[in-house]
Amino acid sequence: MKAPFLPPMSLGLRCLNNFGTARIESSLLYSTKLWCCQTMQRQYDHRKLTATQKYDLVVIGGGSGGLACAKEAAGYGAKVAVLDYVTPSPHGTVWGLGGTCVNVGCIPKKLMHQAALLGKSVKDAAAFGWSVPPAELQLNWHQLVTAVTNHVGSLNWGHRVALRDKRVTYLNASGTLLDRHTVLAKDRKDVETVLQTDNVVLATGGRPRYPTFAGAELAITSDDLFRLRQPPGRTLCVGGSYVSLECAGFLTGLGFDTSVLLRSIPLRGFDQQMAGLVVSAMENLGTRVVRGSEPLRLERTAAGRLRVSLTPSGDGQPPDEEYDTVLLAVGRDPDTRRLGLDALGVTTDPRSGKIVTDPGNRTSVDNIYAIGDIVQGAPELTPTAIVSGRLLADRLYGGSSQLLDLATVPTTVFTPLEYSCVGLSEESAAEMAGGDDQLEVYHAFYRPLEFIIPGRDTSSCYIKAVCERREPQRVLGLHFIGPNAGEVLQGFAVAMRHGMTMESLRQAIGIHPTSAEEVVKLNISKRSGRDPTVTGC
Repeated sequence: MKAPFLPPMSLGLRCLNNFGTARIESSLLYSTKLWCCQTMQRQYDHRKLTATQKYDLVVIGGGSGGLACAKEAAGYGAKVAVLDYVTPSPHGTVWGLGGTCVNVGCIPKKLMHQAALLGKSVKDAAAFGWSVPPAELQLNWHQLVTAVTNHVGSLNWGHRVALRDKRVTYLNASGTLLDRHTVLAKDRKDVETVLQTDNVVLATGGRPRYPTFAGAELAITSDDLFRLRQPPGRTLCVGGSYVSLECAGFLTGLGFDTSVLLRSIPLRGFDQQMAGLVVSAMENLGTRVVRGSEPLRLERTAAGRLRVSLTPSGDGQPPDEEYDTVLLAVGRDPDTRRLGLDALGVTTDPRSGKIVTDPGNRTSVDNIYAIGDIVQGAPELTPTAIVSGRLLADRLYGGSSQLLDLATVPTTVFTPLEYSCVGLSEESAAEMAGGDDQLEVYHAFYRPLEFIIPGRDTSSCYIKAVCERREPQRVLGLHFIGPNAGEVLQGFAVAMRHGMTMESLRQAIGIHPTSAEEVVKLNISKRSGRDPTVTGC
């Protein structure tokens, strides 16, 4: 979607710069500022430099966390500036204000996931009496991408309006720390602005990691997928991350021949029993899974396709295969290279490159803070970045001392059969409790009612509650695979924050007939050895 057209300001009102700053001056004042601007002497040359501006807070990064922090701080009366700049992907993809989630993450992903679910539902409709000729069920990729892009564009504009309403200055520019109180903003036309500030918040998020095998530059990432002008065709998704599985899931659902390449385990960091069920469900729905290899080389064929050579697996040397699209989803790295962290002595983790902070998001430089995906040990989740940003602003300007509680953060993997969880995996709970014998795990295989008539596979529809074995059997982790998993588990996440036990779970009355009621009906433990399959209605 093209950016909305803004008519020129009348009678001498002009924007202070060309990239969205919310401060508007008369043309006379604007000209005076440019005339009086002095060239700063620094160790390297720059083409253009505007006057120094003073702020209480400068936020570098216009993603969900940075925007939340900026608006919250402005609500307390702080003078705030937000800097946001998107470095084009290797394939030239760029986007607007809002960060990964809005532009190339959660939002477009969920919309394409929904498109795939709708296609499956239309196919199921015949079993419920609808006449749906299969030949008429065709995907228009261009229409889908246009609809998704238009919605994302509306969110970009909404974020800009929200900053304006909060009187937050917005600069479409990168930010580099010159010292602990000075930020150099540089826009795409090399116009530079020096900002003096009391506090700095770093919220630049992450970008997809590119492996080093030959021809990797021919592949795309999630930064590019949602804006592809042509249908992706036969696609290989490289990696076992949630990004890889989600993309492979909706591409399969949209009708594309899709494979996932797993070097080792899927969904690292998640409960591995649940991860295995997720992958099994994807295979049953048509996604091919290639295990035990990784790309060795990508080559462009004369026909324009990508020939993929893989490393040997336990079964020998896999044959070369050709794809129309190869999607890399092998992890994400913090987008910190422009920030100038080393020069200021901001401590980063030597392995991940992420910024080390204390529980209050303070870095090793006491007026510089970091939130979101660039923080070592923080979940790479939009809601945690948002809450972290708000709480930081509350502490800086509202007199609060509240810190972010990461013990019971829920999340959902939007694969075709969704997986939602809150709390600990069974593996992590066993490690924390001192062994499996210190846990009681209640579980159930169930059949969603809406799956029965069309004959959908339900073998991966599974729930488990990982609990302390000793009374009152506090629930340490709750896991759910099934339709609308995120909608089901959100409420249980609230209960988990308040120390939910198996007794309190069983005392709840379910809503019938729903998949969610199967959570409150859990009563069979793994230890008992009984069949956990739910029977009856």
